[in-house]
Amino acid sequence: MTNLAAFLACPRCDKTPLESSDDALHCKACKVDFPILEGMPWLFSEPQAALGEWRGRLQFSLQQLSHEIAGLEKELQGSNLRPLSQRRVERYAKALESHRRSLQKLLHPLEMQSLQGNYESYLALRTRLPSDQGLNTYYPNIHRDWAWGEEENTASLKQIRAVLHDHAELGDVLVLGAGAGRLAYDIHTQLNCTATLAMDFNPLLMLVAKAVTSGESLSLYEFPIAPLALDDDAVLRKLGAPDVADENFHLLFGDALRAPFPEKTFDTVVTPWLIDIISEDLPVLAARINNLLKDNGRWVNFGSLAFSSPERTRCYSPEETKAIVAENGFSDPYVSQATIPYMSSPASRHGRQERVFSFSAYKERNADKPERHSALPEWIVTGKDPVPLSPSFRQQAMTTQIYSFIMSLIDGKRSIKDMAIVLEKQKLMTKEEAEPAIRSFMTKMHDDSNRSSSF
Repeated sequence: MTNLAAFLACPRCDKTPLESSDDALHCKACKVDFPILEGMPWLFSEPQAALGEWRGRLQFSLQQLSHEIAGLEKELQGSNLRPLSQRRVERYAKALESHRRSLQKLLHPLEMQSLQGNYESYLALRTRLPSDQGLNTYYPNIHRDWAWGEEENTASLKQIRAVLHDHAELGDVLVLGAGAGRLAYDIHTQLNCTATLAMDFNPLLMLVAKAVTSGESLSLYEFPIAPLALDDDAVLRKLGAPDVADENFHLLFGDALRAPFPEKTFDTVVTPWLIDIISEDLPVLAARINNLLKDNGRWVNFGSLAFSSPERTRCYSPEETKAIVAENGFSDPYVSQATIPYMSSPASRHGRQERVFSFSAYKERNADKPERHSALPEWIVTGKDPVPLSPSFRQQAMTTQIYSFIMSLIDGKRSIKDMAIVLEKQKLMTKEEAEPAIRSFMTKMHDDSNRSSSF
């Protein structure tokens, strides 16, 4: 049995070893405790602040569900509902309420710690959770991993095998951005690994992975995007793993950009569906992965290359990706590309084929260690430096002023034409310019107010 603590370092200062107790890991240098939730270390650099933020996101998710349930109940009060429509919406409302209770129960470990996060120290460490990632952002992945069957999971593992060459020894493996854990589980149970550590920052995904790989069976509703039939808009799924994972399979919470591991710890680092969605530029991420690997260790990547950076120069092609990997201390990557099914629920008309880009590359030399990741600039952290008046800030400020003024004109009496006259009198724009601008703004406001919550 491998000792998980032996793989770990403090995500704040990189010191080892961490002292271990039943309910926490402790860094003597930082004098900080990192909680252990359901047997999984909570290794964020500011653990209490991260707990507080995820609690806030849990409460927001529960409030969204309650709001949607209330909206459905209001719809059901309509007098002209078709019988089938009424049945469908009643079922859906009950499923949402069951889902709300299941989320609350599953995420109960988040309530284990008191809210004592120090926001100032959180800022000082320049860390934050991605603002566009909620608890439910990757909720369908849970069902893909543990309920829909084996087609997608088998195709994913096949791509890992394709770049590894069968029967390769993987040694100690780290899976960064493990999601709901199925690929990490399959790698550990079907390939030649000594120990596997699977890490993700989303507590819902990790808690599900922990439950099913420990032998539990979970029941959770799936909410397909495009249901195949009347009863498919809310499908109760039973989630489970083929077998219980052994004691050398470990799950933990953490941020890939502040990975809580010493240098040269792993024989293999796997990045599934990660390198194109993470906020850090690929060359820097490649150097971080290099530093985590032992000499002659191997980086295995799997997933898309749909880089989402606002900077076009950082949206890399396959050729650039290969070059960046080689430039950061790795051998020329061995690449496999294949088209596989992706997020194709058996209860949905929605699904796609994805051309995945997989590679493996050996560490040939050390890369310079990047500085600790800083998510926030100095003027936000200290509050002392001037806020830069960038062109985008200037544009946002002007837009916000105009939108705020338009909102102030909504009194239940003025029409769009009336508001356009006011904007002209205030010399903000001509009436001819103002009317379509106000109509566009009101359309967006109307759409936003009627948009349903998503899972």
